[in-house]
Amino acid sequence: MQDGPGIVAAFAILAAAASLSAILIIVLRPLLARYAMARPNERSSHTIPTPQGGGIAVIAATIAVSVVVLLFSTSASALQFTLLFAGVLLIAAVGVLADKHPVDVAQRLVLQTFAVVTVLFALPPDFRLLPILPWWCERMALIIGGLWFVNLVNFMDGLDWMTVAEVVPITAALGAIGFLGVLPWQDIVFSLALCGAMIGFALFNRPVATLFLGDVGSLPIGLLLGWLLLLLAGSGARTAAVLLPLYYLADSTITLIRRVIKGEPVWQAHRSHFYQRATDRGFRVIEIVFRVFAVNVILVALALTTIIVPSPTTELAALSAGAALVLWLLVTFARGKRPDKHNS
Repeated sequence: MQDGPGIVAAFAILAAAASLSAILIIVLRPLLARYAMARPNERSSHTIPTPQGGGIAVIAATIAVSVVVLLFSTSASALQFTLLFAGVLLIAAVGVLADKHPVDVAQRLVLQTFAVVTVLFALPPDFRLLPILPWWCERMALIIGGLWFVNLVNFMDGLDWMTVAEVVPITAALGAIGFLGVLPWQDIVFSLALCGAMIGFALFNRPVATLFLGDVGSLPIGLLLGWLLLLLAGSGARTAAVLLPLYYLADSTITLIRRVIKGEPVWQAHRSHFYQRATDRGFRVIEIVFRVFAVNVILVALALTTIIVPSPTTELAALSAGAALVLWLLVTFARGKRPDKHNS
């Protein structure tokens, strides 16, 4: 058995993170309701002022539980995880500023870049994802990719339970993949802690939500999730690393390309993501997030298949099936809900 938590310890990490996240939310919610209200506008999916900033509890619980567990490790690299958490806290601070007041796009991007670079310094010295490229060129590509992933998670956090429906399956899958020996146990801890913290937050974000993550949550969650997926890809499981976040990648990337073609300012908030268009075309929030969650569960199964039965044929089949499934969901959201014949 690998040096790391067993199944019982894994459930303990989940339970501890979920409980701590929920407790922190209960303690912080009166303060958030006073100072961090998200008020509806023409791009919002909510109709009444709702407190935001629940991400403070999620990130705090994730870090606290991870640190406590890592204190019992003799192999954990203090420098590596100090850099990782420093990057997460830096980008969370950027989120606090954005939640309180509009932040200039250039300043926001510079601060996010510092956070991404900090986290990349935590990579193992011999880490290579694209060895055919020069080292410096690969690192530049990772910075750009990291910035995009952080922001796409932020872009997609626009509906009750949406981020929960994405992050919980992915982090649970990363924990399972870690137990298969693909990831070191420290990364299993991070995955399970984030999964548990999101479950604790889900109690308050269920439709109709009484609390939002805010940028203080979506940005660092995107950074930590991107870090874990990068490590998964670097371990050789590139197909699994693409499959797990495939719906988010597809919705955000296609939406960005479409906005660029139309000449729209891509840095401005909007309601043109596929899941947002679905709310305008007859789908209820719970119907959207249920479909996203179901698709993510299937993507998890496909990703696990590529790990358990590794072969080029398996990877191609899984990737093709995953792409077809995500395409079906995007088309379903774009077409909207068909009117009920009995009510027409």
